[in-house]
Amino acid sequence: MQILIYSYNYHPEPIGIAPLMTELAEGLAARGHLVRVITGMPNYPQRQIYDEYKGKFYQTETKNGVNIQRCYLRIKSKPNLLDRLLLELSFVFTSLPPSLNGWRPDVILLTVPPLLISLPATLLGWFYNCPVVLNTQDILPEAGIKVGLIKNKWMIKALQVLEKFAYQHSNAISVIAEGFVENLLNKNVPAEKIVCIPNWVNTNFIQLKAKESNEFIKDHNLEGKFVILYSGNIALTQGLETVLETAATLSHISDIVFVIVGESQALNRFHKYCQICGANNVLLLPLQLREKLPQMLTAADVGLVIQKQNVIAFNMPSKIPLLLASGRPILGSVPAIGTAARAIKESGGGIVVQPESPAALATAILELYENPALLEKLGHKGRNFAVKHYSLEQAIAQYETLFYDVIGKYSETVINQKVSVS
Repeated sequence: MQILIYSYNYHPEPIGIAPLMTELAEGLAARGHLVRVITGMPNYPQRQIYDEYKGKFYQTETKNGVNIQRCYLRIKSKPNLLDRLLLELSFVFTSLPPSLNGWRPDVILLTVPPLLISLPATLLGWFYNCPVVLNTQDILPEAGIKVGLIKNKWMIKALQVLEKFAYQHSNAISVIAEGFVENLLNKNVPAEKIVCIPNWVNTNFIQLKAKESNEFIKDHNLEGKFVILYSGNIALTQGLETVLETAATLSHISDIVFVIVGESQALNRFHKYCQICGANNVLLLPLQLREKLPQMLTAADVGLVIQKQNVIAFNMPSKIPLLLASGRPILGSVPAIGTAARAIKESGGGIVVQPESPAALATAILELYENPALLEKLGHKGRNFAVKHYSLEQAIAQYETLFYDVIGKYSETVINQKVSVS
């Protein structure tokens, strides 16, 4: 197949959808498919164009068999609502020329959010006369409304119209959790359009490793420590202040150290918060290079998944498969009825506690700290579950099947239309 992937984020951005789309694109290329990617200049999570891409309007690269066509983005490091809109609009307009400069795809895959990408992708589907597959990583505007990110009623209405447009004009919709399926069915999206393919982890890249020879531990003086790790995006949905308050209540136990890895702006804010609440057992680190991820994950004794109580139920953090694959238990401070809680419980690789409760989080940490056998049991269960249900190879095969299926149905529809016209 000739596959066009429309993704705002891509390599070398280290977190979020970028690593996932990179692995999918390269995996499909390794199977013999022609793959090209339309994406923006790398900017996440710093929200600044990376130095080697500054001052460029377009750039084409080839990496691991994938043709990558990058385009200009209007970026502000501290964006307001208008800046975010202009950012998305800049990608909509600048991405069209490179998308037309290349071979005709058999299928287009686009990832949302942002929702506005559905406009150029739909136009390209019409232009190239090929099917469009929508990969839904989050459901807007609901997710943004729930956490207070989107408040303007006109913006909400516009996003709802755009969401409906995206669902109507896609030939198939891949979602990352069953909670998404329920949501779309309630919006009258046809069931035959929806396929659930969970986000994946490269279990050959993230492997079970002992702590004794871990370079991350040595580099950050964590020898002999019980390490509680949070790594990744720091946004309104997390509420990591709960972790810092928990750390303060456990600061009398010298063996326990909390490691938070994230973007610099958030870390500066957390540094001040640690001083206020007396959390002297917290190590704040910038985001690590992708190649250091296995060492970082396996340096931990426990991996954290944190959400606020008001997070919408279908939210599914992409870090869950990563933590499970590392063979370290997950401690989820997440809503009990949400998709994240369901995934942790089904895996058998973690514990779920009440969100936004430092007391509940501290109690669970002490339970794991005092019970090495439980720690090991949960870790092994999680790893086995990740290999069985979240492997990269399985996801690539599922997308390959989905693409073949949607291309076949689209071709059949086109033929039937021609016959009816004649």
